Amino acid sequence: MKRKSLSVATVAAVILVPPALLLRSCSAAPLPAPTPYAGPLPSATPPRGMAVIGVVTGVGGHRMVPAYRGGSLFERRDFSIAATLVRHPAGDLLIDTGLGRHIDEQFRTMPLPFRAWTFYSVWRPAVDQLMAAGYDPKSLRAILLTHSHWDHESGLPDFAGVPVWVSPQERHFIEQGGIGQFTQLFSGIRYEAYGFEGGPYLGFPCSHDIYGDGSIVVVPAPGHTPGSVIIFVTLPNGMRYAFVGDLVWQLEGITLREERPWISRKVVDSDANGVRDNMLRMIAITKRLPGLIVVPAHDMRAFADMPTLSQGSNQTVSER
Repeated sequence: MKRKSLSVATVAAVILVPPALLLRSCSAAPLPAPTPYAGPLPSATPPRGMAVIGVVTGVGGHRMVPAYRGGSLFERRDFSIAATLVRHPAGDLLIDTGLGRHIDEQFRTMPLPFRAWTFYSVWRPAVDQLMAAGYDPKSLRAILLTHSHWDHESGLPDFAGVPVWVSPQERHFIEQGGIGQFTQLFSGIRYEAYGFEGGPYLGFPCSHDIYGDGSIVVVPAPGHTPGSVIIFVTLPNGMRYAFVGDLVWQLEGITLREERPWISRKVVDSDANGVRDNMLRMIAITKRLPGLIVVPAHDMRAFADMPTLSQGSNQTVSER
């Protein structure tokens, strides 16, 4: 498989853009406020025993300027690189994997310019955190990817034999060696594509209800990659989560309606207009459901109040 890299036109556009225009593209420019979602609220009957558990595997150090328009040049945050364990009586799922055991070897296969501007620090791979908490990784029903970029799929080889669920569009993206992957190291991964046979869901045109009870519903959200998805999880206590992957990197993308600056969109998004459309859908939903917990994969604050795996014990969940 031939690896794709940034096109010559993209590199030239980034290099040749006047500094003044580049700075202007980083200034605050909120998207127009959408009308709050007014459609029906989907029903859900989540079973007892469901839980959402954050598994932060490491961080990437970034300033706010490339994260969202209006971000401070002087503010620095650690971007989470994480997985999330969703426990369900019909089968537990891991949303993304974060950084895996072989991330250093994997990272060396990425293009030099990418390595030059990308930073990561490994805390502990998800598979090791699960095992330390007394959880058998082989008991996972599947790994459910929000999308297939390197920092979301690095841990796939650590979960040998566990199916990896992706949308059909993302499966094609993987097969074509899309930007941001190191798929040449991923032999033997058992990808399984699912369809969007369900009807509209919270303003998204179609959906996939994984267990048929409304507790875990996937909707297509193309833009960052062609097959990116958003995963909605509803718990028995009524708490709702929306795992948005890299639709936005920080919560300000939703709360302030700020998309990524031009240079970030040019480099990382396959379809910036698609990202913008899905951002507006999510913003409209949060206006209707203010209690919805939006979880961008790289915003550490989104994981701060999640239950976490207890380390070195047989218990599965402890409250942070």
